[in-house]
Order: sequence, then structure tokens, then C-alpha cells
Amino acid sequence: MLPKKEFLLSSYSGLYDILIPKDHFLRKFNNLVDFEFIYDELKDMYNEAFGATAKCPIMMFKLLLLKVMYPMSDRDLIERATFDMSFKYFLDVAPEDKIVHPTSLTKFRKLRLKDASLLDVLIKKTVEIALKEGLIKSNQIIVDSTHTNSMFNSKSPIEILIEQSKQLRKSVYKQDETYKEKMPAKPSTNDLLDHINYCNQLIDIIKNDAKLYIKEDVKLKAHLLEEVVNDDIEHVNSTVEKDAKVGHKSSDSSFFGYKTHIATVPERIVTSAVVTTGDQHDGKQAKELIEKSVENGIEVKAFIGDGAYSEKDMIEYAKEKEFKLVSKLSKTVSEGNKRASGEFHYNKDAGRYVCNAGHMAIKKALHGKKKHATEGTVLRETHYFDIEKCKGCTLREGCYKEGAASKTYTVTLKKDKIHEEHQLYQETDEFKELAKNRYMIEAKNAELKNRHGFEKSHSHGLLGMQIQSATTIFVVNMKRIITLIG
Repeated sequence: MLPKKEFLLSSYSGLYDILIPKDHFLRKFNNLVDFEFIYDELKDMYNEAFGATAKCPIMMFKLLLLKVMYPMSDRDLIERATFDMSFKYFLDVAPEDKIVHPTSLTKFRKLRLKDASLLDVLIKKTVEIALKEGLIKSNQIIVDSTHTNSMFNSKSPIEILIEQSKQLRKSVYKQDETYKEKMPAKPSTNDLLDHINYCNQLIDIIKNDAKLYIKEDVKLKAHLLEEVVNDDIEHVNSTVEKDAKVGHKSSDSSFFGYKTHIATVPERIVTSAVVTTGDQHDGKQAKELIEKSVENGIEVKAFIGDGAYSEKDMIEYAKEKEFKLVSKLSKTVSEGNKRASGEFHYNKDAGRYVCNAGHMAIKKALHGKKKHATEGTVLRETHYFDIEKCKGCTLREGCYKEGAASKTYTVTLKKDKIHEEHQLYQETDEFKELAKNRYMIEAKNAELKNRHGFEKSHSHGLLGMQIQSATTIFVVNMKRIITLIG
């Protein structure tokens, strides 16, 4: 049975009125949101099969929100929540109450939050609050995607441990360089167990040195390393991040991880989001972002995005749904004439095509320029792929012909009537004025990364990334709502 929230009954509760100002952010946050909806979302995850009665799910969920607002390890979060009265007030516990053990938070994340719909539920809740407060008055959404590197960043477990331990040592040496002589010998093998043992030795030395362990920066990094070694050891032992994929930011820049596709209104409140692997095309998520925004109560009269959203089917969809599509046509506006649509996708940042396996063309060439100039014939653009990658590709069947000396994909650069109409719209003052709002979503993406740890995933797999996106966007939206109300 789902554990119900206990009423706060304590002779010390009056301390909150004295210590927590009326304008404190966490007080405003708590007063704006009725967190009872969390019970409905998690009730199916609480039953006899899970063993002993769990801690209040609202308190556990709020701990995850605090971790987004104040990035730190689970251990340091629980420690701070033990003595920080503003944290305890936000968690709805009595001033004298103990907080859960850090491992309980880990279990809550892994065992209870298994519903991918949590992202939609949390965004819907914040939009509902914003609409109720009369904060959203516009009828346009701005869309873009932001990438998040995998927790393992395509590195081996040994590379991860080396990097984490290096950061810890640097913090130690900033305090006192003489500690270089006290550090254990670095492992000389490529045995994972040797590196785990080394990290444990390093942690023990620091924890047993009271003079060093009292330093906040050293302690935080020691706890983060300990969390990687202990809590996530089953993932560290896996050299493959199954869900993360390679995505491309430009022709010579890539990342290994996930994408969060976001729609926001000019008031800078996120109205919908979709989490995918890093290789997914931005434009393919547009319709879902619109539909979810509409479902959340947003009237969409204009859709603002970059060239990734100007494909023919999107232009037709905009005409059907009667909203303005403010997205410039890409130079390549056709799907090509060699293969079925969907096997190759155009990456607007790199200006090249990417195959289903995630491999980007290494070069491209334009053909038919002379005839185009003299006779008005269409231009053809050929994209060349790395043949060595094609030979060993798991998806080569039906795509790469054995023994072929090259692998290419050719598209025609042409425009039909619907593209011509859209190009004319691009030149209007209305298009140009609406397009000026696109910078707002870039600022929102920067906020997610720079202030709330969205640069790197905090856990393993696509579901873990969806939970991270859900809690982070929920916090970012509530911060914006509180700012607008203030």
C-alpha cells in the first residue's frame, strides 16, 4: 500500500516561522505546488512485492529536486538536509527528524521511478500552475534540442575511474602539495579491479585524515568518487552504454549520449519535452512537441525553430493545423531519390547526411552546376561515406554492397510549390520578427547545462535520462514561475 504523507506535528515547528523568511525560494516553491499528485503517479510502484513499507514518496521525490537545485552527491545531500532548516521545511519533516540514509535515495531512483511518463506529468503540472497564475499569454512555441553526454561518455570504466580520481587528487594538492608523497601508487595494469582498489585506498586516506577531510571541496569530490565506485559499480563494470548513441554537432564534432527536445513559450517556461538517443533527428520530434504543448493547454499559433524543422511534411502539417512555421528552408529540401525516406537524415549543423548507423558523410560534392546555369536543370549533391566503417557496420545488409569501392548517397536540390511558398514567407516582416525570439530557447538550454548539470547524464540508460530531464525541467520551470510572480 502506498505510504501516506505524515502530518508535521512537532513542538519545534515554530522554528520554521522564525528561520525561513517568507520570500525564501524553497518556501515559495513549497507553497505553489501541491505535491499530492506524486502519490497517484507512484502508487503502482508501491506494493507488497517491494518488501517493507517505503519512506514517503513525496519526501524522496523532493530530495531529487533538491539535488537538481543544489548539485552534490546523495551522501552530501542527506547530510545537508539533516542540518539545513530550509531543506527540512521543503521536505515537510519536523526540525528534529532524521533524514533517510543515502542508499534509500539510490533505491528510490532505481526501483520506484520506472515510469517514462513522469516527464510529461511534471511539465504538465508546471504549465498548469503558470496558466492558473496568468503567466503565459503568448500563443507561440520555440523549439530546439540540447545534447547531454552519457555518464560514461563512451569511455571505458578504467578511464572513468582515472578521471574521477585525478579530480580528487587535484583538490587535495590545492590544499597541500606534500600529500603527493602520501598517495598510494597508481595501478600499472589495465585490470579494472586494480583501479577500483586504488580508488578505495585513495578515499580511505582522505577520510582518515581529519585535517584534509574537513575541506569542503575535497570531501565533495571524495564522496562523488565513492558513489561511482560503490552505488554505480554494476554500471561501471559494463563497458557499453546500451542506450546512448553518437550524435553530431557539426561535421567534425560529435557527442555520445542523448538529446532532450524542448518546446518553450516566450515567457521561458518549458511546455513539452521529448528525450531520445543522441542520433535522432530534431525535426522528427516536432509534431510530438506541438501535440504535447497543446495537450498541456498552450494555444500554438506559431512554431519557431531552426532549419531542422523545415522539412516538407512539417510545412504541410503547419498548413493543416493552421499555425505559422518560422523555420528557414535547408539547402537540401528533398529526401533524395535513391533510398526510402528515413534511412538517411540530413544534419543541418554539419550540412551532411547521416546513415541509420550514426555514421556521417566524410565529404560531399555538388554536380550539374554548368547545366543548371545554362539550362536550369536540377543540382545533385553526393555525400561520401567512410568505406571502412561501412564494411564493418552491423546494418550494412541492403545498404553496402560487398566489394564496392565506395559508398555514396545522392540527393537532388530542388523545390516544389510548397517550398516556394515557404521561401516567400521567409522574406516577410512577420517571419523575421517572429524569428527574433529563437534566442530564448538557447538561453534556456544554457541554463539547463550551466546551472543544473545537464551537460552529463547522472545515471545509466534512456530511462535514467528521462528522469533527469523530468526533475530538472520541473525545477527550472518552477524557478521561472516564482521569478515571474515576484
